[in-house]
Amino acid sequence: MGKNTNSLWEEALRKIRGEIDEKDFNIWIKPLKMHSFTSNTLTIQVPNQFFKERLKEKYLSLIQLKLNELEKSNVKIDFYIAPRENHYYPYQKDQKIIKYQEGYTSRLNPRYNFETFVVGNNNRLAHAAALAVAQSPSAAYNPLFIYGDVGLGKTHLLQAIAHFIMRNKSELTFTYLSSEQFTNELINAIRDDKTVEFRRKYRNTDILLVDDIHFLAGKERTQEEFFHTFNALYEAHRQIVLSSDRPPTEIPTLEKRLRSRFEWGLITDIQPPDLETRIAILKKKAEIENINLDDQVAIFIAERVKTNIRKLEGCLMRLAAHSSLYNEKITVNSAKQILKDIIPQKEPREVTVELIQKNVADYYKLKISQLKGKKRIKSIALPRQIAMYLCRELTECSFPEIGEKFGGKDHTTIMHAWRKIKEERVKNKILDKEIEEIIQKIMS
Repeated sequence: MGKNTNSLWEEALRKIRGEIDEKDFNIWIKPLKMHSFTSNTLTIQVPNQFFKERLKEKYLSLIQLKLNELEKSNVKIDFYIAPRENHYYPYQKDQKIIKYQEGYTSRLNPRYNFETFVVGNNNRLAHAAALAVAQSPSAAYNPLFIYGDVGLGKTHLLQAIAHFIMRNKSELTFTYLSSEQFTNELINAIRDDKTVEFRRKYRNTDILLVDDIHFLAGKERTQEEFFHTFNALYEAHRQIVLSSDRPPTEIPTLEKRLRSRFEWGLITDIQPPDLETRIAILKKKAEIENINLDDQVAIFIAERVKTNIRKLEGCLMRLAAHSSLYNEKITVNSAKQILKDIIPQKEPREVTVELIQKNVADYYKLKISQLKGKKRIKSIALPRQIAMYLCRELTECSFPEIGEKFGGKDHTTIMHAWRKIKEERVKNKILDKEIEEIIQKIMS
């Protein structure tokens, strides 16, 4: 590889950096290396297959454009996937650290692995990123930040990474725990004057997996400690994976410096599964548990439990327990009786985004065009957020699909509205009563 070729690549990177967000540059462009340049074909080295596919989708055309401008000819681009053994950066381990961090393997659910995770449109990117991290720790997505509502599979993915490491990379150590457990251990370490041992344990692990990182909010001392733990691991090229119920920007009282670091890597969300994915989850769970599940029963449950996979699986396990106890086949009729205290019994009415928009607009004496517009005055913004919330709760539409129906708004705007109204309903009884009245009108 000659000097001119190196200069071409460096100049291309400089031009690309000037046209995209710095965070995206660090995630998708900085890890690239020029592998070779022969016969007008530039071969770019990428960390893994997942990275390659996402790079082609997001930035191949931009890379192609900048190279063509510099070479004044049509440069062909090829990719080379680096061997896995070169992905991990060696460093001196603390010999006192026990393989897998003794005690943490007992926290793992043996069924939370990649083989049992059902992939759908709602979680495809999160699954692919988690698998890529497991296969090649610290290669590209560091940290990996997965967020989504309760019961959608975040814990499953974090533990799947841990199981993969145990089976396939036994030379590495991992630590899996919740942020609450991290906080409790820190408190005990301070009380017992063992902060040195505490820091040694967490800063010498190869892969740190922390569930429910949003619980750090408001805990200043814990945030301070985690900030330094994060820095020590990141600088040593060790993998960090975090989960939360919301993106970093929406975690209240989270220090800016921590929020910034959480945004250094890849942030990906898990959305509630669609009907087909919910049915697939039930069938996969039935297969694992050796339960004879009729298709119509699976459809009955999946049509009524829409937003929580744990509740979905809980319904199946209750049916299985009843079937085993009374030696009865599970039917739709028996399912209705057994699950009557968990899921609604009536056939769900077909509710559309348009129907919700009309009812919300009528209730607050607004025009539908105002709900779809951009005015942020409270008398319009709040009803708009309520309409977005109800669209997520009462329809099968995804966040991006709802965004399209509200004037092309980004899916993160819809997620923010859904989460905000969901939390406000608990605190504001007047608002909760208004929403219940709107729902009754929609369903009547």
